[in-house]
Amino acid sequence: MNPREPHLVGSEIARQSAAGLRALMDAGTTTSAEVTAALLGRIEAIDRGGPRLRAVLSVNDRALDEAAVLDTERRAGHTRGPLHGIPILIKDNIDTAGTLGTTAGSLALSGPPPAVDARLVAQLREAGAIILGKTNLSEWANFRGRPSSSGWSAAGGQTRNPFALDRTPGGSSSGSAAGVVAGLAPIAIGTETDGSILCPSAACGIVGLKPTVGLVSRTGIVPISSSQDTAGPMARSVADAALLLDALTAAPADPADPAMAARPHAPGGYLAALDGDLRGFRIGVARDERYFGYHSGMDRAVEAMLGAFAEAGAELVDPVTGIGMVSHVDEMIVLCTEFKAGLAAYLARRWSTATDAAGLPRSLEDVVAFNEATGEELLSVFPQDVLLRSAESGGLDEPAYLEALAANHRRSRDDGIDAVCRREALDALVAPTMVPAWLIDYVDGDHHAGAAWDQAAIAGYPSISLPVGEFQGLPVGLTIWGRAWTEATLLNIAFALERQIGFSPVATFRESVGSVPS
Repeated sequence: MNPREPHLVGSEIARQSAAGLRALMDAGTTTSAEVTAALLGRIEAIDRGGPRLRAVLSVNDRALDEAAVLDTERRAGHTRGPLHGIPILIKDNIDTAGTLGTTAGSLALSGPPPAVDARLVAQLREAGAIILGKTNLSEWANFRGRPSSSGWSAAGGQTRNPFALDRTPGGSSSGSAAGVVAGLAPIAIGTETDGSILCPSAACGIVGLKPTVGLVSRTGIVPISSSQDTAGPMARSVADAALLLDALTAAPADPADPAMAARPHAPGGYLAALDGDLRGFRIGVARDERYFGYHSGMDRAVEAMLGAFAEAGAELVDPVTGIGMVSHVDEMIVLCTEFKAGLAAYLARRWSTATDAAGLPRSLEDVVAFNEATGEELLSVFPQDVLLRSAESGGLDEPAYLEALAANHRRSRDDGIDAVCRREALDALVAPTMVPAWLIDYVDGDHHAGAAWDQAAIAGYPSISLPVGEFQGLPVGLTIWGRAWTEATLLNIAFALERQIGFSPVATFRESVGSVPS
C-alpha cells in the first residue's frame, strides 16, 4: 500500500490494469458494476476531495446502469469486445452524446452537449467500454494563447500532478494522464497536435502513444490541425495501451476522415505483436543538441537504462546525429490556418446535429468575442493571442500556408525521420521526453525544456513516451519514435524496455517535492 494514498476508496481496483480487470471479470471475481462504483467513489474522494486533482470535468450519470447491462451480457456468455465492462476516461475535446458534454475546457462550449458520439467513442462503446467521465485539459488543447499553464481551463480549473500537487500535469491531455496514474480509471484517451499526449504522459509517469495521423478516426474531435491532430491511448502499461489501440482501430477506416485513406491493415492487432524480443532491431539514440543536456538528473536517469535495449536483444546505435530541425514558425502558420478552417467545420457539424444549439458559437470570431465578454475565461492568466492570429489567417489555398506545410513535411519526414532511419537502418529513435514536471506558474506559464515529440508530431508520425526513471520523486519519460505506421514496432520496443527495467511509477500525492531542507 502506498503510504501516501489519500483515500482507500477503490485503492485495490485502482492498482489493476485494464487487462487485469478483464481477467477478474471473466473469472467472476468482480463485476463491471463493482469496478465502476469503486472508481466513481475514488473520483469523488480524490478528484473532488482530498488532493483535489481536478482531472475529471464530468462523470457519466448512467455509468452504473451501463455496467449492469454489460455484467448481464457477460453472465449470458456474450462479450462485445476487448474492453467489455472496462471504464475509460475521455478527454473533453472529444464528442460524447448525452449529459457529459464536450467543452474543450471552454465555457463557450458549455451549452448543449453534442447529439452524436465521436466515431472513436462509438467504437469504444462497441468494444464494451464504459465512458466513465470526461477529463480536464489545457483549454482549447492549449491553442488559445501564451503564456499558458498546462492543465488549466475555465471549465475545470487547474489539474494537478498526482506526484506533487504544486507541479504541472503537463498538457494538453492533462486530466487523462493525471486520472490514469491516480487510479481514477485504468485507461484514457488523449489527443495530440504537438506534444499533448507525450508531455502529460512523461510528467505523470504513464505510457502515452501518439499514433500516425490517420490511424484513429478524428470525426467528432474539436480540431486544431488536419495535418497533425490525432487521438491516442494513455495507460499505466504498454500492454494496456496496445489493448486500447486495438479497440480504436478495429473498425474500417472512417470515410469522413481523409487522412485514414492511407491507413494500412494491422493483421493480428497491436496487443498480439508484443513479444518483447528485439533481436534484429536497430535503435538509435538521438544526440543532437536539443535531445540531451538540458537537465542533468534526467540525463542520468535515461543513460542508466539504455543498456536495457541490448539486454532485450536490440543493437543500440549511439550516437545518432544529423536528424534535422523543424521550424515552429512554419508550424504555427499551418496550425493557425488549419484551426480556423477545422473549427468552422466542427461547429457547423455540432450545430446541424444539435437538438438545441442556442448559445453555441458559430465561428472562431464568436469564441473570441465570448472570451472577451466572460471574466471567468481569465484572459489575464491565459491570453487568446493564438485564437486572434488564427482568426486572421487565410484559407487552405493560400500560398503561404501551402509552402509552410510542404516545408514542414520536408524537414520532418524527407530530411528528418525518414532520412536518418534509412541512413542508419534504424527501426526507431529514442531520447528523453522532457524535463521532470515544472512548478505551476500563472505569471510566466509553462517553462519546460526539451521536447522529443515535435519532429514526429509535425511529420504526423507515431511516438510513444514510456516512464523509465525518476528524479527527486518525479517521473522521467523516454520517447520512442519512428516512421509512419510503425506503431506495432514502437509498442514492442516499449514493451521490451518496460519488462527489462520493471519501472511503474506510483502516485505519491505529495504537496511538493524537491524542496531545500531548512
